[in-house]
Amino acid sequence: MKIALVTPYDYPYPGGVTEHIRHLDREFRARGHDTRIIAASTQPEGALASNVIRVADEVLPVQLNGSTARLALNPDVARRVEDILAAEQFDVIHLHEPAAPLLNWIVLHASRAVNVGTFHAYVDNPRLTGYMQPLLAGVSLGLDGRILVSQALRDNLAPYLLGDYRVIPNGIDVARFAGPQVAPIPEFADGRPNILFVGRLEPRKGFPVLLEAFPRVKRAVPEARLLVVGAFSEEEKAGLAGQIQAEGLNGVHLIGRVSPQDLARYYRTASVFAAPSLGGESFGIILLEAMAAGTPVVASRIPGYQSVVREGIEGILVPPADENALAAALTTLLRDPERRARLAANGRDAAAKYDWGLVAPRVLDYYTELLDIRPARRAYHIPFDIPGLPAGQPSYAEFAIPSTGGLKVDIKLKW
Repeated sequence: MKIALVTPYDYPYPGGVTEHIRHLDREFRARGHDTRIIAASTQPEGALASNVIRVADEVLPVQLNGSTARLALNPDVARRVEDILAAEQFDVIHLHEPAAPLLNWIVLHASRAVNVGTFHAYVDNPRLTGYMQPLLAGVSLGLDGRILVSQALRDNLAPYLLGDYRVIPNGIDVARFAGPQVAPIPEFADGRPNILFVGRLEPRKGFPVLLEAFPRVKRAVPEARLLVVGAFSEEEKAGLAGQIQAEGLNGVHLIGRVSPQDLARYYRTASVFAAPSLGGESFGIILLEAMAAGTPVVASRIPGYQSVVREGIEGILVPPADENALAAALTTLLRDPERRARLAANGRDAAAKYDWGLVAPRVLDYYTELLDIRPARRAYHIPFDIPGLPAGQPSYAEFAIPSTGGLKVDIKLKW
């Protein structure tokens, strides 16, 4: 098959969707398929992989769902996209976060291939989801296949999508984290207990909650350290270092961005992995990475994380934004090496089921199924409610899906 993988985000800027696409690309090519990655990128073309088609070199940081998304928003890429699709003649176009503006919308409109969309983002705010309802409906109708990455996301988004969907989870490269070649970081492999945090310093990742909990952990386990790994800027690092110094916190190490190889080593170095996210997580890739490395997990009890970690089996789940509960769970595990070993063993077994070698073939099988049964396209008239409008006065949207592919949307609001 000839496959296009499309992302609305700056590629290959670090992020879960970028990692997902990179691994699908590798697995598909290893199986003999011809893949292209279509994206905007602030990196020069010479620094990108040979099969990456850069459609724009500018992105705009946008606050979206509690995170900063680096989106390609220039409508001038439309002609470039049309030329690419006409020249490449893809069998399948796989759009990631198809509802995110603007590149995916342009590709979907121009596509004549089988269109597949993977929805990654979990939206905690029901009001926001309500406003997005016509967009989600229209985009989903332009797709031949829809993938949701977890049962939690199915419960969150499926009521707003039109058409069939498939739950296929994210994957991880198990060997990268679990292999015997992964050695701890010598600087921190001195017998002292290490708590590891991995992630950006965005509010929804909950790092301030962990920082509040850490002094309570230190009072119970004075030798404990907190290692902070993530794609944060020097400015963010400097501000955080000033806060840590002002509050007199000892044992906090701001590592910053590390290589993929060293990330696995930091997981292997940790005694416990902490994931205090406040919400907005559709899945728990970082949890699986820690579990594959044999590191027990303490995570927030939010739907996306509950899809991956079972309470008391692979880890401990605590209420989000509760620094006392987080500190108590971390302290409990740091003081109980036998329980840590039991959780670690269960975590390795669970993580092995998410290896990309098992997940990617499920995606390919879905492509094949859709190529065989591509449905006829037609027009739809869809009523929906906008939060805040009087009951019984619905709006409606009309979506015209041409039989040759593409998507034309005529949204009419009436109340």
